[in-house]
Amino acid sequence: MQLSSHIPRKRFGQNFLRDHQVIQSIAAAIAPRPSDHLVEIGPGEGVLTSALLAQAGRLDVVEIDRDLVALLQRQWGNHERFFLHEADALRFDFGALAPKGDASLRVVGNLPYNISTPLMFHLFEHAARIDDMHFMLQKEVVDRICALPGDSSYGRLSIMTRYHCEAEWLFDVPPHCFYPAPKVMSAVVRLVPHRTREQAPSSFPALVAAAFNQRRKTLRNSLRQLVTDEQWQLAGIDPSSRAETLSLEDFMRLARVIWQ
Repeated sequence: MQLSSHIPRKRFGQNFLRDHQVIQSIAAAIAPRPSDHLVEIGPGEGVLTSALLAQAGRLDVVEIDRDLVALLQRQWGNHERFFLHEADALRFDFGALAPKGDASLRVVGNLPYNISTPLMFHLFEHAARIDDMHFMLQKEVVDRICALPGDSSYGRLSIMTRYHCEAEWLFDVPPHCFYPAPKVMSAVVRLVPHRTREQAPSSFPALVAAAFNQRRKTLRNSLRQLVTDEQWQLAGIDPSSRAETLSLEDFMRLARVIWQ
């Protein structure tokens, strides 16, 4: 498709992918099938949209920029398998696109750096209805998603992503592939929600957040308002250690002891 003359807007964090080879690599990683129901977040100028729509059974796109909405409407508004939603993805009800509640959605997006983490947490709430997710993100965020205990990038995002999904780094994308070129490296990641998992206590996210809120402190100090000495012993966790040394399973065990 012919690229638009749309001027990228900083308030929407717009950096448009322009590299044809990267676009094809992302489409190949997703590998849409005629039976697939895809959801693209922030399609922008529609360069990936075109590749997805050629293969997917249905494509819903969520775009907040009204000028881009008009562009996308002109390009594919009459396509029988294309459905356009002018909305803020952070507030969009993705679950409504799969009303039967089965894991039928495949979500794709070149996510703006300024909303990528809250948007992923929003999507995790709909994980039961999502088959997989492929995102272009700031490489630093992908490093945090895929980090293991003890890594410098390991933290709240690592644990909460691992609780909901299996994560796989696919490839890096340099700044020159975008317009305007961002000042950071990007990367593509695949997230596959767990079909079965042990249910964590409702306060589990708050426990993880509190543990990493002041990550240089020992767990005894950062969680002194939540965990007693007896509970540390019951959980089998050394309170003099730091949050980045604990695995998902460690945090789950501690949460069960606290809220049993």
